[in-house]
Amino acid sequence: MSLSMYDFSIPVLTRGLTNLSAILDKAAAHATAKKFDSAVLAQLRLFPDMFPLLRQVQIACDTAKGAAGRLAGIEVPKHEDTETTFADLKARIAKTLDFVNSVGAAQLKDAESRAIEIKFPNGSWKFTGITYLNDFVLPNFYFHYSMVYALLRKAGVDVGKMDFLGAIQ
Repeated sequence: MSLSMYDFSIPVLTRGLTNLSAILDKAAAHATAKKFDSAVLAQLRLFPDMFPLLRQVQIACDTAKGAAGRLAGIEVPKHEDTETTFADLKARIAKTLDFVNSVGAAQLKDAESRAIEIKFPNGSWKFTGITYLNDFVLPNFYFHYSMVYALLRKAGVDVGKMDFLGAIQ
């Protein structure tokens, strides 16, 4: 059995987003139990120059939907960055999951060699599908997902490694 770009992208991103949503549930429950507004957690940062937790979730979602769309050669949906609550963030994750899971294995056939360019106001990055997935998508996705986990753990939310990994089997 050979493994495909689909195997290393869509299920991996789906799992991470699903676990991220569950971690946000734990954070909301923590805020309720401690009797404070969960919006406080949504604004957490480790240092003043870093993005707050809510932006970390947005970027993780953007990375996942961008990967699914670009690897499939289809338009990436735009999501406004207007979330302020955990409910908003969970809705964004759900929208992202819907899109990511709409991409099938056949759409990623030969995606490893697909030319992908990400444009920025001051330049662009050019990849093949495989370098995009390995060198940008997965590290970027897990960076931002890890920041959410770390911020909540630092705030006393009862999350552990198994929350991050999710169900193993």
